[in-house]
Amino acid sequence: MERANATSLEGFILMGVSDHPQLERVFFVVILFSYLLTLVGNGTIILLSSLDARLHTPMYFFLSNLSSLDLAFTTSSVPQMLVNLWGSDKTISYGGCVTQLYVFLWLGATECILLVVMAFDRYVAVCWPLHYTAVMNPRLCWLLAAIAWLGGLGNSGVQSTFTVQLPLCGNRRLDSFLCEVPAMIKMACGDTSLNEAVLNGVCTFFTAVPLSIILVSYCCIARAVLEIHSAEGRRKAFNTCLSHLLVVLLFYGSAIYGYLLPAKTSSQDQGKFISLFYSVVTPMANPLIYTLRNKEVKGALRRLLGKGREVS
Repeated sequence: MERANATSLEGFILMGVSDHPQLERVFFVVILFSYLLTLVGNGTIILLSSLDARLHTPMYFFLSNLSSLDLAFTTSSVPQMLVNLWGSDKTISYGGCVTQLYVFLWLGATECILLVVMAFDRYVAVCWPLHYTAVMNPRLCWLLAAIAWLGGLGNSGVQSTFTVQLPLCGNRRLDSFLCEVPAMIKMACGDTSLNEAVLNGVCTFFTAVPLSIILVSYCCIARAVLEIHSAEGRRKAFNTCLSHLLVVLLFYGSAIYGYLLPAKTSSQDQGKFISLFYSVVTPMANPLIYTLRNKEVKGALRRLLGKGREVS
């Protein structure tokens, strides 16, 4: 009991790349640059979706939700990563670790559900274009967004509560960049079979099931796109759907690898770099994917910058 209390008081040591100190500065620069791009990219999408009337549509409502989520997702972990990579102090308080665990799981599960909602929006837009406005009304959009955020919160409540009850036996060395379930299961000293079962069950529900739904919806979308007679119409539908599909593959691919592999048997180095990928790289890539292939977003940005030059 005394050793467990000591862990609670002293917190944890996030190892990161401490075994390779020569890489810490490199990782610091790369992660800082990625974080700044994430802030600028996602902040720009939120700003454009709010200010430009042409983007007041369900698609951009959900996209601004995704950008808000990505901002919170990275901010819940990256600043602590940067502090630990820059200095000699690698610790995180027990309260800070638990908070990071709850928030990270909440936002990660929310993104899983939100990507399904965005796939449904694209399905209605392509397969039922004449009924799109009636189906995707503001009330339904707010309801779907609320389900995503509350569903993620419920997932966090289950997984995080099971995880914080793990017997740590005074072990403070967390071989990861952040406090997350697989790394904490590996750190535990007792029987973790129940935790692994809960982890695999919940993660299967929040990753494999939504991904299957998304892929089925895109099969229907692909069939509908091929039936569009206009080449311009096919190209526009293909571009908007491809952006979302790329985001889906990036997020779900890394999440499945990081959370559905057996927690005790997967390589720790692989696991922590995969967690770095979905906590840093994916939120940075999302706004780039959506803006580089989206004429409406680029047009809104040009209009905003044009107004700024007119005012000045």
